[in-house]
Formats: sequence, C-alpha cells, structure tokens
Amino acid sequence: MKRIVTISLLLIMTLMVNAQDKRFSPEKFEADLKAYIIKEASLTTKEADKVYPVFCELREKQRVIYDKMRKFGMNKPVGDEACKQAIIEYDKLNLELRQLDVDYHKKMIKLVSASKVYEIMQAENRFHRQMMKGWQHGWQNGWQHGKKNGWPQGKQR
Repeated sequence: MKRIVTISLLLIMTLMVNAQDKRFSPEKFEADLKAYIIKEASLTTKEADKVYPVFCELREKQRVIYDKMRKFGMNKPVGDEACKQAIIEYDKLNLELRQLDVDYHKKMIKLVSASKVYEIMQAENRFHRQMMKGWQHGWQNGWQHGKKNGWPQGKQR
C-alpha cells in the first residue's frame, strides 16, 4: 500500500512540474524567436548584434498599432457613420503598419544584406505560423492557447 501511495505521489508531482513548464512565458517566447531568426537567417553574431535591436524596435512599434487595432473588435460602432469612421481609422492603422515595415526594412538593409533581411522576414513568419500550429494542437487537446509549448525547432520548409 505504501508503495502505491509513494508512486502516486511521485506521478502527481511530476505532472505538476510538467504543467508549470507549459505556461506561456513572454521572455521565453522572445528568446526563442531571437534564436530561431538568428539560426534560420544564418546571421553571424556581429550581424545579429547590429540588426536584431532594430528588429525589436519594429516589433514594439507594431505591437502598439496592433493594440489599437484590437480595440476595433471589442465593440461594434452604433450607426452607419460611426462604422464608416471606424473603417477609416482601421485602414489608417493598416497603412501605418505597412509604412513601419517599409521604413524598418530600409534601416535593416543598411545594416545587413537584403538577402539576410529577407531571411529574417521569412523566419519570423515561419516561427509565428509554427507557434500558432502548436497552440492550435494544444487547444484541440483541451489546453487553453498559449499554455502548450509549441516552439518551432529548425527549418520546416
């Protein structure tokens, strides 16, 4: 009987430790994204040190705009004129996002080759796609999104 209780306790403790490791961590996400981009774009340490801060600056500015865009999905405006204004504002934010991309891609091309910038862009897109696949898979298994560690590992082309 003691043996069954001991084994059961060890199993429960193991499950609890594993469950704690699967919570979403923004710090881990950023570290994994950086490592993935550096590896997939074949950036040298010198190149990564030059271009990655600019990439992070772009992402921070994008995040501010995405937060504004997210508000549009929370409440539908009342009336046709209010809807029209909301659409105009949403379109302005989309244009602002695209202009940020253009501006920052130009900045990055001054720091590393255009082919490296292209690889950085592709790697970021692959990383996010694979993350979403991991979260979707976790959701189907009864997990809330963001709690299953689905970080991409290596090139998946």
